[in-house]
Amino acid sequence: MSLWSPPPEDAPRRLADLRVSYDAGTLVEGDLLATPLAQFGAWFDEALRVGLPEPNAMIVATAVDDVPSARTVLLKEADARGFAFYTNLGSRKGRELAANPRASLVFPWFAMHRQVVVVGDVTPVPREEAAAYFASRPLGSRLGAWASRQSEIIEGRDVLDARYAEVAERFGDDVPLPEFWGGWLVRPVTVEFWQGRESRLHDRLRFRRVTSAARLDDAAGWVVERLSP
Repeated sequence: MSLWSPPPEDAPRRLADLRVSYDAGTLVEGDLLATPLAQFGAWFDEALRVGLPEPNAMIVATAVDDVPSARTVLLKEADARGFAFYTNLGSRKGRELAANPRASLVFPWFAMHRQVVVVGDVTPVPREEAAAYFASRPLGSRLGAWASRQSEIIEGRDVLDARYAEVAERFGDDVPLPEFWGGWLVRPVTVEFWQGRESRLHDRLRFRRVTSAARLDDAAGWVVERLSP
C-alpha cells in the first residue's frame, strides 16, 4: 500500500493556490518579555506543551564567498551566551563556519504560526563542554560520530556500515570525543520573534544588540524594533 494518497477532489491544484490563515495568536510589544532569552524560553516551553515535533530543530544558514548554504540541525543549549549545536568540525557547515564565523538560525514552528530568526557571530564551544555533551549522547550516536566523515562523498551505504562496525569493535562502550567533533555557539546580534497574523500582516518584533558585551538575559543590552511584515 502506498504511503502517498491522491489529494481530494477539492484540494488546490497549484502551489500558488495553497493558503493557510494565520490566526493562532498575536504578538504586541506589551506581550514581549524583557530579554531575548526569556522570550525564547517562553515560546519554546509552549512548543513543548503543545507537543510540537522536535521544537529544537533549527535551520542553520552559513555563507562563504557569497555562496549560501543551509541545513537542519538540533539545538542543544540555549543560555545567556547564545545558542549551541554540535557537529563534525570537518563537515560542510563546520568548514564554512571556520571560514566565516557568522550564521543565521531559524526555528520554523509552523503549527503555532511562529518562527524565531537569529543572526549572530559564531565561536567554538569550549572543549570541556563539548566533551561533557558528547559523553551524554547514546552509545550509537557516539559511535556514529566516529564512523561518519560528514559531508564526504562515499561509494555506498556499505562503506558507512563497515566503518560503524569497525569503530564499535575498536571502542566498545568507551567512546572518546573525536578531535574532529565539537560544538558551535551562535552569539546573537538580532533575535526576531515572528507571529503569523491574518491578511499577511504578521507581527515581527526584533531584539537588536546595542552593546557588544550584551548577554541574552541582559535587558539593558538590547532594543526592541517592530518590523513591517
